[in-house]
Amino acid sequence: MTDTRPLGADEATFLAAVRSGDTARFALITERYRRELQVHCYRMLANYEDAQDMTQETFLRAWNKRESFKGHAALRTWLYRIATNACLDFLDKRNDRTPVPAELPGAGSEVRYLQPYPDRMLPEDPQESVVARETIELAFIVAVQHLPPRQRAVFILRDVLGWPASKAADALELTVASVTSALQRARV
Repeated sequence: MTDTRPLGADEATFLAAVRSGDTARFALITERYRRELQVHCYRMLANYEDAQDMTQETFLRAWNKRESFKGHAALRTWLYRIATNACLDFLDKRNDRTPVPAELPGAGSEVRYLQPYPDRMLPEDPQESVVARETIELAFIVAVQHLPPRQRAVFILRDVLGWPASKAADALELTVASVTSALQRARV
């Protein structure tokens, strides 16, 4: 999927930085997305340190894959795609990241790796801060952690970030039908 909009200033500047190999400009452009990508990673992983690591991994992957960015999608979308995939790869390697369902005899639904998100790291804009605070409250994060990783990613992209199904499908390299199905299962 491609965004149906002309190439934005960020995308044009980013493409110029990629073509010229300008690491400082690359860092300057991508750095403005750090906070929101970190919150996204936190929603996926429920652990502040892991979210910081995966945010850094996102920037490393973006640098390593910078030639693959063609400006067909927004730079923000491209970075979210990389961040989501970094989190999914991390979750695939970590078997201890799925809470034990409460329905099992003798099991609780404890999320051992859960850490609260530091208030000092919330956005400075009061309106954005309220939205961020609501979607990273511990009760929400705990509930989301009970979803399988792909359903979690779809739920966050669609219901938290408000992305259309086609954009979420593109970011996760899935079909729109599978994104819609995963979202329905996640909501249940």
